Amino acid sequence: MSKDIRIKRGLTLRLKGEAEKQIVEAPRSKTYAIKPPDFHSVVPKMVLKEGAKILAGDELFFSKYTEEVRFTSPVSGTLKEIKRAAKRRIIEVIIEADATDSYKDFGKLNAATAPAESVKEKILSSGCGAFIMQRPYDIVADPKDTAKSIFISAVSTAPLSVDLGFVLKDKVKSFQEGIFALQKLTPGKVHLCVDDSSYPVLKDIKGVELHRVSGPHPAGNVGVQIHKIDPINQGERVWIVAADNVPVIGDLFLTGQYHAKRTIAVVGSEAKDRKYYSSIIGANSADFIGNQNPDDVRIISGDVLTGDKLSNNQYLGFYHNTLTLIPEGNNYRLFGWLPFTYNNIHSNSKTSLSWLSNKKFEPTTNLNGEERALVVTGEMEEVFPMDIYPMQLIKACLAGNIEKMENLGIYEVAPEDFALIDYVNTSKIEAQEIIRLGLDLMITEVG
Repeated sequence: MSKDIRIKRGLTLRLKGEAEKQIVEAPRSKTYAIKPPDFHSVVPKMVLKEGAKILAGDELFFSKYTEEVRFTSPVSGTLKEIKRAAKRRIIEVIIEADATDSYKDFGKLNAATAPAESVKEKILSSGCGAFIMQRPYDIVADPKDTAKSIFISAVSTAPLSVDLGFVLKDKVKSFQEGIFALQKLTPGKVHLCVDDSSYPVLKDIKGVELHRVSGPHPAGNVGVQIHKIDPINQGERVWIVAADNVPVIGDLFLTGQYHAKRTIAVVGSEAKDRKYYSSIIGANSADFIGNQNPDDVRIISGDVLTGDKLSNNQYLGFYHNTLTLIPEGNNYRLFGWLPFTYNNIHSNSKTSLSWLSNKKFEPTTNLNGEERALVVTGEMEEVFPMDIYPMQLIKACLAGNIEKMENLGIYEVAPEDFALIDYVNTSKIEAQEIIRLGLDLMITEVG
């Protein structure tokens, strides 16, 4: 029997450009890329050199400080290029793909009956350990730690996010095997959070504690769910796996191969062909959207609140299942500061008459102002459903006050939990960036 969680505080942004409920095969990219900056706090150590022939599942690099965590190739082919930035920091590992994939054989294994150590070793050696994130700090999990519980969120509340019920409906067998594997990684419970879309698909999954979640965004954020179900205290670890990555782990045990499949939703008012695409992790964005003028269109790997800006020939992020295209905010709105001047845009403070209608909006990237003083207005608390004072925590992070950060709940949050604060606050501060810097300070000083 499921347990209900109802979120009241938050904000649902209704945007134009939802993807049509149709999955088509994406064109096979000529090249794919794994980007080390996607794995925060990981310092990559390359295993292979440029020109090496590789199979899907072959190790590309490992984490310098956690050697057990390995990162593997999503496709077979040739290691074409290792791109570096300042101080020789690796930013992209580019693979020139074969016409069809050949896979490294990790061997089949029954996850439900296999010893826990065998399950963990297979997950780590195949590269699936990169799918397991850790709270606190929102980083790739350290396999030497013990997680008190594991959380999986199959709830979609971010703007134009994928319908996880639709994506997972044909992957239930792999999803179940993935759950059996994840059970072996914790002495605690595996919590599965679902909404009205994913509940009919996942309601019979065994080995989980099921929670039905409802409410506005950020109800789908796993941090909010952890806060309501199993809060994190100092010294504790909770592991997180995205719902659409669980079947990849399950396929590893069912087939003995690393199938880095990813269903990508191309969304946004500027997307020409809004559909779900069956693809592979690290695909090139140009294969989904063709030629788009970057001066007029913002291409985002991820959703509009938390995604990364791309050009039209860059690669999707490792954890992203959405490719969003919205108008670039490069135009000036005449008298835009006057109330009720523009009624076709969303206004959380109701300074536009658009709040009286139920229509969907076309957002741009225009900030409508510059950074201002951080003042107490209560607007942050309206969209932040945790029992945490968000403004005080942001100020503690800006001051680098570790004791206050701990007391104010830094262990329970991740940058994505502050995405709506970025959107609604009139100070125009970069709350997600501030929280990320605060978490990095905690990693350095506390560990």
